Amino acid sequence: MEELFRQLIEAVGEDPEREGLRDTPGRAARALEYLTSGYKTDARTVVNDAIFESNMDEMVIVRDIEMYSMCEHHLLPFIGKCHVGYLPKGRVIGLSKVARIVDMFSRRFQIQENLTTQIAESIMELVEPAGVGVVIEARHLCMMMRGVEKQNSHMTTSCMLGGFRSHSQTRSEFLTLIH
Repeated sequence: MEELFRQLIEAVGEDPEREGLRDTPGRAARALEYLTSGYKTDARTVVNDAIFESNMDEMVIVRDIEMYSMCEHHLLPFIGKCHVGYLPKGRVIGLSKVARIVDMFSRRFQIQENLTTQIAESIMELVEPAGVGVVIEARHLCMMMRGVEKQNSHMTTSCMLGGFRSHSQTRSEFLTLIH
């Protein structure tokens, strides 16, 4: 990957041997490896048995999980926050594991729509709750730095599964609580 970054620097007309760029191919390769580290793991490994029996049957929400990902169309970042809610049905997931699931799927080349669905489906599968809701609000550098150059645009996506999809009152409570 380091050699490919060196070639990329040359392709845009720069000298990869000049002082400021000499170590850039290695740094860029390590950065991209980290930014795409989600390909090297799966949700079960991330959760690591942190699903616990519980009598809790009211909505559990983790709000404002900071997230960033890389747009699969331009390989530019999108940055925002993710809100996750679920209705436990005898089991709850460790709090930090929700954020780790968000990170795992975010650290892949993505579109926000798919990222939202992947997070929701993963929690639905692992925790087996009565329902899951995920909302992501993000700013996309591909819209801000190139193309239409709209600096203040935000994209909001949602995925509602189980009771969050079938019961408008549950969905409404979730959306009210995250804002």
